[in-house]
Amino acid sequence: MEAVVGFCCGLYIHRTGRYVELIWAGFLIATLGTGLYIHLGVDTSLGEVIAFEIVAGLGMGCLFEAPIIALHAFVEQDEVATASATLGSVRNLWTSTSVVIGGIVLQNGMDIQQTRLRSAGLPETLLSQYIGKDAVANAGKMGQIADPMQQFAVKSAFAWSMRNMWIMYTVISACGLIAAFFVSKGVLSKEHVETQTGIKEKKKQQQPDEADA
Repeated sequence: MEAVVGFCCGLYIHRTGRYVELIWAGFLIATLGTGLYIHLGVDTSLGEVIAFEIVAGLGMGCLFEAPIIALHAFVEQDEVATASATLGSVRNLWTSTSVVIGGIVLQNGMDIQQTRLRSAGLPETLLSQYIGKDAVANAGKMGQIADPMQQFAVKSAFAWSMRNMWIMYTVISACGLIAAFFVSKGVLSKEHVETQTGIKEKKKQQQPDEADA
């Protein structure tokens, strides 16, 4: 979904030269899609999950190419490679950071649910698997809990903890939406300018000096 939307957005930018609107729409839809995840619960149907993922995917797809095009519109030709690499590094850094932070929020949520799980009758040996750092690693084992009430309690605890995580991600996405309105419109040039960098450019600069010698 994201790849298809990103491809269509690339065609739109190529034909119209407009990218700011895609950034606005991308953050708006991504914030909406992430906010829908807050409503995920134990009884959420597969159809609802797919629908929420489609909405979030539409938003993220709009943000594949538009931000880098916006960056290119305001840097010199010989700085495009540096700007692109910097944006890619920042994206990777914050993607990794968000995964870690989300995991911490989920773990803390499961710790808070410890009393509720104990009240549901979970033995200490089973309870220890669903609190702290082991909670996420053992999430796939919920189906192995024999007692239906205990299994429901664990699923409910995970749903509540993940809700807190999605609230955090929605707030972060909303901050991105606010920042998107400060992105300026630039004119995309249709002229191709060849820029020599690296070894070729260095040799080109050295040739006049060698001729003088």
